[in-house]
Amino acid sequence: MERLTKLIRKFGRWTKRPNVCLICGLWLVAFLMAGCDGQQSGFNGLEMGLGNLARLSYAQTRSVSPENFTGEKGKGGMATEGTGASAARELGQTWKVSPSVRIKPGQTFLMADIKGCGAIQHIWMTPTGNNRFNILRIYWDGEEKPSVECPAGDFFACGMGQYVGVNSLAVCVNPKSGFNCYWVMPFRKSFKITMTNIDEKPMVLYYQIDYTLTDVPKDAAYFHAQFRRVNPLPDKQDYTILDGVLGKGHYVGTYMTWGSNSPGWWGEGEIKFFMDGDTKFPTICGTGTEDYFCGSYGFSKFQGRGYQEFSSPYAGMPQVIESETQPRFGLYRWHIMDPVRFEEDLKVTMQALGWKSEGRYLPLKDDLSSVAFWYQAEPHAPFPKLPGRDSLKIE
Repeated sequence: MERLTKLIRKFGRWTKRPNVCLICGLWLVAFLMAGCDGQQSGFNGLEMGLGNLARLSYAQTRSVSPENFTGEKGKGGMATEGTGASAARELGQTWKVSPSVRIKPGQTFLMADIKGCGAIQHIWMTPTGNNRFNILRIYWDGEEKPSVECPAGDFFACGMGQYVGVNSLAVCVNPKSGFNCYWVMPFRKSFKITMTNIDEKPMVLYYQIDYTLTDVPKDAAYFHAQFRRVNPLPDKQDYTILDGVLGKGHYVGTYMTWGSNSPGWWGEGEIKFFMDGDTKFPTICGTGTEDYFCGSYGFSKFQGRGYQEFSSPYAGMPQVIESETQPRFGLYRWHIMDPVRFEEDLKVTMQALGWKSEGRYLPLKDDLSSVAFWYQAEPHAPFPKLPGRDSLKIE
C-alpha cells in the first residue's frame, strides 16, 4: 500500500497533466490491496510451526495484559496504579505496577477490546478461586453474542474446580495454575474478551493475550467453544455435546468432565457425529468412550489395577479423582490432525454406558459436562443458556 502510494505521487510529479482516470484506478487497486483477505504478498505470520519459523513476515506482534490494556505499540509498562503499586512504591513506573486485576463478585471485566485484522495465537492466565465460577467469553468482529462461553477451567481442560497438569498441543496447564491456550483464533474487524466472576468472593486475574495484526485468508473460519452440563443424565438418553450448529465448518475438540454416579466402569458409550442432514443414524459412530479419547480397556494402568492418568499432544485423561461414591474424570480429545468437517449442520452426542449382570450393557445416569471446540463461518446459532452457579458447582 505504501509503496503503491509513492508510485502514484511520483506519477503525478512526472506528468504535467496527469491522467485522472489512471490515477483513480491506481488508488482503487491500492484500496483493494489494503483489505483483510490475504492480498499482501509475502508471509502473513499465521500457521506457525518449526518448518516456517525462519520466515520473515509483515505481521505485527501485539499483546494485551494489565500492563497494556489496549495492546498499543510502545504503551506497555506505563501504569502508575494497579495491584503491584504498593510493592513498587520505591521503584515507581515500569516496575510491575499493574500485573493483574481484581474482579468483584458478579462483575464482568473487559480483558481486551481490540480493533483490527489478525489472529490470537496464545492466551495465558492464572485466575484465583473456583475456576468453574470464572466465566470466559470471546466475541468476534463486533458480535453481540459470544462465540466462546464457558468456565475458564473447562476451557483449559482443567475443570471440576481443581488444577492439574495438562501437556497437549492446544492447551497446557503448568505449575501451579498456569492456563495456556494455543488455538489459533482469526478475527477480521475486532475481538473482545471478558471474564465474569460469578463467585461470592473476589478473584485476582493475571493474564496475557498474544495476537498478531495481519491479513486473514478468506477461507479462515472463526473459533467457537460451548459449555454444557447435565446432572444426572436422564435414563437411556444420549448426552448432547453440541447441537444446532448451522453452516460450514469443522469440529476440532472435546473436553469432558465425567462424574460416575454408579459403581463400576462407565465408559462403554459411543460418540456420534450427526452431520449435513443426518437424522436417526450418524455418519461417524465411535466404539467406546475410552476409545474416542484415544485410550483402551478402561484406561487401566499398564501394570496392575486402577486408572492411569495420561496427557499427550492430542488426547488425555489428566485428571482422576478417586471416590467410593462418585469418582470423577477429566478427558480431552483434540481433532487437530483429523478435524470433523461439515457443510451444513452438526450435532455431537455421547452415550453413558456401563455393565450389569450376564454381560449386558447398563445405561447410566451420570454427571456429565463438556466443552465443544469448533471453527465455522459466522453467524453462529444461539448458544443454550449457560448454567447458573448452583448448576455449575461440583459437589
